[in-house]
Amino acid sequence: MSTLGARVIDSDRCSFQVWAPKAQRVELHLLSPQERILELQPDERGYYSTTIEKLTAGSTYVVRLDGQKERPDPASKFQPEGVHGPSQVIDHRTFEWTDHNWRTPGLQDFIFYELHVGTFTPEGNFDSVVSQLPALRDLGVTAVELMPVAQFPGNRNWGYDGVYPFAVQNSYGGPGGLKGLVNACHQTGLAVVLDVVYNHLGPEGNYLDEFGHYFSESYKTPWGRALNFDGPYSDEVARFFIENALSWFADFHIDALRLDAIHGIVDINARPFLAMLSDAVHELAQKLERRCYLIAESDLNDVKVLQATGLCGFGMDAQWSDDFHHTLHTLLTKERGGYYLDFGGIECLEKAYREGFVYSGQHSRHRARRHGNSSRSISAHRFVVCAQNHDQVGNRMFGDRLSALVSYERLKLAVGVVILSPFLPLLFMGEEYGEISPFQYFTSHSEPSLIEAVRRGRRAEFAAFEWQGEVPDPQDESTFLRSRLNRDRISDPQHQTLLGFYKALVALRKQTPALGGGDGQAREVTGAKERKVLLVRGRAYRSEVFMAFNFEEQATSLNSVWSGRWQKRLDSADTRWLGPGSAVPETIACRDSDRDSIESAHEQTNYEQSVTVGATALVVFTRAMTDNL
Repeated sequence: MSTLGARVIDSDRCSFQVWAPKAQRVELHLLSPQERILELQPDERGYYSTTIEKLTAGSTYVVRLDGQKERPDPASKFQPEGVHGPSQVIDHRTFEWTDHNWRTPGLQDFIFYELHVGTFTPEGNFDSVVSQLPALRDLGVTAVELMPVAQFPGNRNWGYDGVYPFAVQNSYGGPGGLKGLVNACHQTGLAVVLDVVYNHLGPEGNYLDEFGHYFSESYKTPWGRALNFDGPYSDEVARFFIENALSWFADFHIDALRLDAIHGIVDINARPFLAMLSDAVHELAQKLERRCYLIAESDLNDVKVLQATGLCGFGMDAQWSDDFHHTLHTLLTKERGGYYLDFGGIECLEKAYREGFVYSGQHSRHRARRHGNSSRSISAHRFVVCAQNHDQVGNRMFGDRLSALVSYERLKLAVGVVILSPFLPLLFMGEEYGEISPFQYFTSHSEPSLIEAVRRGRRAEFAAFEWQGEVPDPQDESTFLRSRLNRDRISDPQHQTLLGFYKALVALRKQTPALGGGDGQAREVTGAKERKVLLVRGRAYRSEVFMAFNFEEQATSLNSVWSGRWQKRLDSADTRWLGPGSAVPETIACRDSDRDSIESAHEQTNYEQSVTVGATALVVFTRAMTDNL
């Protein structure tokens, strides 16, 4: 798809295009199959190009700048020897795809499973992920979300230090391995979401500044030099990353891209890069006749991210909701350090469940300023929510998962709040069976000064929190090894039961029209602040659901069942889920009431039975709307 870098035209012809306006002369130094040096021809915008006959895929090369420096191609499609080695020509046309009948699901049907390729299996590569796909299908998720796979230094890294956005990590299996994984996912019935980083590039192996004006001197990011999306020459920088995005969809058959931390992209253009990216991707989707989604990570709480580009928005299809995670986490753990300072009450979860954002313009103590705008008009299926993800686990000092922080009953409550929400649920690898191995931050840099800088940065990052102890060394291989999943734990009855509970919740979400965030659904939400109980009632397609989530350490009685005959579908306190036992009958029958609304739930007295929800438990009822007493 991309015309940048090396592009195989036919069986023995290849074109090369490099943006290098800082160079006076650019040459291609071919290393194999036969060494030779060829001069590239410039144009008025700083692109150097040539077409070479009798050159095939597999050839290796570097770019020579002004007869001196030899560097990998900024748009390299593969770095077989790592970030400092030569680039390799890749022919995307030769892979034998078998996913011709695959159809990307509608956004409202996405249930994400986020994983890190290097720690998901002992082998740590794409092929080994394929072996686990049947288990993910049985879990019921519909999309595999891969943390970044663009070439990073060494062989262990979260992926956010990538420096060659077009090149697939060599230690994972390279471009062929990724295509094989995507193909296998589609054959298994799973969509593929890829995490990409367009807000910065990693430091080691980053030679782009020698080629062109990729970086901005006007802005800074917490992770590295800001990219130049609004200064002189920024059109070419935007083109570089837009072509990268289109290549993932066209050449690798990716279904959606998750854009990392777009709040780190500063762009004051009237038509900003993110809007251009959105328009280009959706235009490609029409050409390919399939769905292609963009999902943003943003902590701005700004609906502009989701608004159409024609309305001066960024045109993203969905975005992550940090507010949902933070308010759920504080209710479960009672932590209030750092950004958790702004959250904590059931009223925050009530607003998150109703709207998506908790902060919609009010003052934030953590930020010491007003924050956000209202998301009330945004459909629920445009927000991705979770109880755990790579950021919220890995950016704790010790990378401790929720399973190490809360009780078994609270684990079940947490996942119920997520999966039964009207939003798009995301699970983080291993949480479905209660993995207790941490997920810590790890690197494999080769430059001593950079290694020490990363160590200092990690220590400084936790200053706002109340965590005590020594920060694990990111460079130590043991930090990486500790972070691998241990699936042997699934044989333990407690972990096996938790896995069954996850499967039951996912199945219930899929089977119940009133759950999820599709169009045509109505829901009412209230939080009983004095008792830390969240009550949710949803209706869709002549079916209803009523759910109660109790965050208290003692059981609570609810005289709030609406008229009709309700069937209990799930109670986390049931002994089958290793709970203390359910006090909720299988069927609740209540007389009609003119005050049949969630606002009057605590005042209604014409019930035949009350409901007792167990301590830190959830209960779910459903009924057909035609049922009457």
